[in-house]
Amino acid sequence: MAYATTNPPKCMVPGVGGANAIWFYKSTDVHTDVDAADYFSDGSALGMKVDDIVIVVKTSATVGATLHSVSAVTAGGAATITPAILA
Repeated sequence: MAYATTNPPKCMVPGVGGANAIWFYKSTDVHTDVDAADYFSDGSALGMKVDDIVIVVKTSATVGATLHSVSAVTAGGAATITPAILA
């Protein structure tokens, strides 16, 4: 599915003093859709920055949550996230 600006990710913990922000996004989209390039078309306007953390919760048939990080924010303002690697 496509991202709708009427359902934006919410900044739960702002990045203070150079720290990364933590975002929460709830959608019926599977995380592989959310990982598509430039998925968040208004990411820059929302304040998303590279290396911010995004918690994605899927709310349809198979409910689940995945952890991601912002990997790019384009000059046009779109943000791309990728699955987070936990070490």
